[in-house]
Amino acid sequence: MRSCFIALLALAAALPAAAASQVLVVAGRGGEAQVEQRFTTWTQQVAKASVTVTGDALLARGLAGEKDADREKILAALRTAAQNARAGDRFVLVLLGHGSFDGTDYRFNNWGDDLTGTELRGLLDRFPEGVAQLVVAGTSASGSLADSLASPRRVVIVATKSGERNAARFGGFWAEALGSSDADKDKDGDVTAQEAYEYANRKVTETFKTDAAIATEHARLVGADPGRFVVARLGAAALFASDAQLGAMRTQQEGIAQRIDQLRAQKAQLPEDDYYNRLEQVVLEMARLGQRIDARLVQLGVPAGGSNDTR
Repeated sequence: MRSCFIALLALAAALPAAAASQVLVVAGRGGEAQVEQRFTTWTQQVAKASVTVTGDALLARGLAGEKDADREKILAALRTAAQNARAGDRFVLVLLGHGSFDGTDYRFNNWGDDLTGTELRGLLDRFPEGVAQLVVAGTSASGSLADSLASPRRVVIVATKSGERNAARFGGFWAEALGSSDADKDKDGDVTAQEAYEYANRKVTETFKTDAAIATEHARLVGADPGRFVVARLGAAALFASDAQLGAMRTQQEGIAQRIDQLRAQKAQLPEDDYYNRLEQVVLEMARLGQRIDARLVQLGVPAGGSNDTR
């Protein structure tokens, strides 16, 4: 029994604190109907894939078209996301479309007055301290954002090295990565920002080679530990967003993880036996819930042990 409890304590130590994720994906103006439809399709793909991470479609918003992606709607969505965020949460912003650089500031080509890089930084800085941020700018001239948005709490991925003006292909491959098992290099069911970046960057390079053309875009990644951002879940991992029972059990799991964190914080104030007795009960509850999750996965056709993701 003692060895079992020690193993459960190790499991508890490995559990991350529960954190919420919000995702905002914006399609800019295309100038032509066909191009705008392409940006809209990419936006829908990214938003849909992001639900597998947020667990709630309301937390993975996609703005596209003149009605929904004008300047005021974008600003309002960013302000709302900042108001709803709490320390420990994560926020992902994806910009898809055309951008420009006037030598001083970046501009995202949306409906209404363009959103500038300076304005974007100001809006992102409104998020509470402790909210990790990922910004993916898959637009032309997006390289000018890489340094201007740099922050210890922010990872910035851009489609171009600097102000390169040609239409960027990176955004489409980023959208593709979020649904591709090829992007999931370690095959754990999670596609991280690092994996999606490497996939999209590789695909861009391949297309220029296939077209026998000189590469006009060179993606960049600025910021520490992009692997901490999960941007999509695949296979069995994605079931937690699509299956109501699994979703409910994940919520319970996050609640238990919070209780474990609270107990850890009280360790110094509690008698040793009392602390470990309380912790044992909560960890056993987590283990029993894990068994129920495994059973549900088997019901859905996932072999026992077929998913490493019960977070």
